[in-house]
Amino acid sequence: MTGFKNFLLRGNLVEIAVGLILALSFATVVSTFTAWLFSLIPGLDEAFDGSTLSGAFLNALVSFIIVAAVVYFVVVVPYTKLKERYFPTEEPGEPADVALLTEIRDLLAQRTGGPTV
Repeated sequence: MTGFKNFLLRGNLVEIAVGLILALSFATVVSTFTAWLFSLIPGLDEAFDGSTLSGAFLNALVSFIIVAAVVYFVVVVPYTKLKERYFPTEEPGEPADVALLTEIRDLLAQRTGGPTV
């Protein structure tokens, strides 16, 4: 179970899924916007009413924003909290191994009476 948890939280699986969901939702926005633009050109798309297509575009745009908000608050925020809980980021500053080597250097310099760098 630990390996599966590491696979889900360490990999880019969630980021890829979020990107795919948003890309699929945005595809609807782009296709309806394109249809609406073509309807504005006289004779190109006489079968469609401009107000209906602009309504479809606004509907797709609002749907995209809603999907993005839901994905963010239901997937991204909990994922980020879980990732930080199980795999915390290192504190900023000097790495532990460098601090240990500096301490050893200073102790050796005190012991031999030499200068510290």
